[in-house]
Amino acid sequence: MDDSRDLRAEDAFDVEAVHSWLLTQVPDLPGPPAVRQFPGGASNLTYLLQYADRDLVLRRPPIGQKAASAHDMRREHRVQAALAPVYPYVPAMVGFCDDPAVMGSDFYVMEKVEGTILRGRLPAGLTLSPQDARGLGLRAVDSLVALHGVDVAAAGLTDLGRGPGYVGRQVAGWQDRYRRARTDNVPDFEPVMAWLDARQPADVSMCLIHNDFRLDNLVLGDDLQVVAVLDWEMTTVGDPLMDLGGAMAYWVQADDDELMRLSKRQPTDLPGMPTRAEVVAHWSAATGTPVDDWPFYEVFGLFRLAGIAQQIYRRFHLGQTTNPAFKDFHHFVTYLEARCRSVAGLA
Repeated sequence: MDDSRDLRAEDAFDVEAVHSWLLTQVPDLPGPPAVRQFPGGASNLTYLLQYADRDLVLRRPPIGQKAASAHDMRREHRVQAALAPVYPYVPAMVGFCDDPAVMGSDFYVMEKVEGTILRGRLPAGLTLSPQDARGLGLRAVDSLVALHGVDVAAAGLTDLGRGPGYVGRQVAGWQDRYRRARTDNVPDFEPVMAWLDARQPADVSMCLIHNDFRLDNLVLGDDLQVVAVLDWEMTTVGDPLMDLGGAMAYWVQADDDELMRLSKRQPTDLPGMPTRAEVVAHWSAATGTPVDDWPFYEVFGLFRLAGIAQQIYRRFHLGQTTNPAFKDFHHFVTYLEARCRSVAGLA
């Protein structure tokens, strides 16, 4: 039920070339397909390939300058293929292509999972009682809890991580990314970065983390059960509380200020939805992991979101994309700096 749209001209590709490659993976495909584009997401590009007898989904990097470790299609494909036997919420992979002659970049294709993806507002005809909304929110958290409980070695994904010191690497890494992506119309975040440096705790554990966990990255069945988790671009082995902090940066709740509510990408402000504090408490109880310094993880999540938004805005600022959805991201980055200061107690 996600509303695919006509292709933006800047994101078009050679459909015949992609279809010819797909025939090497699925020989009986009748084609070429009709192609549409999913509007969700601001990083990698996602397309719907409509064949006469099935729908497939293609993922590729954006056009323009990219962070060196981001947009790794091979890695994203490999993670989902490896998780399939041990985690029930991944789409089936069709194939990965690293031949630049086909599309000019790596890409992969997966089966389309049928269901509903919730955005900022509920789709027409769908209403949720407070009880339904709370159940949905907690089931979403449970799917993250299940991911954090995956046996990384059994999945063959231990090499995704770099071992202890994850918190420190993430703080330093996002500071570097933000400084390099900064434009002259956003704050420097230096007081926030100094606070994170001084406050950072040791890793609580090492497990598989999604790193972009949101309701709008979940596919829901007719009964509002989670049937798939999407967008595995930033998955790694790391500290689960850093994953939770990143997820809560997107979790807008009903009593948030107007600017935060304007940024919402998921209906977490519906009556009955658990608050961020309730999500953290539910996750902590389900995993048996105490949360001793939540403000650090909350500030880190907001700072990381600012870094992501600023990297995307820089591409628009430099003319590497004309997507109008990105043109005001610098205002959101400025807001996030103020929110970080508020949570951290900085003047």
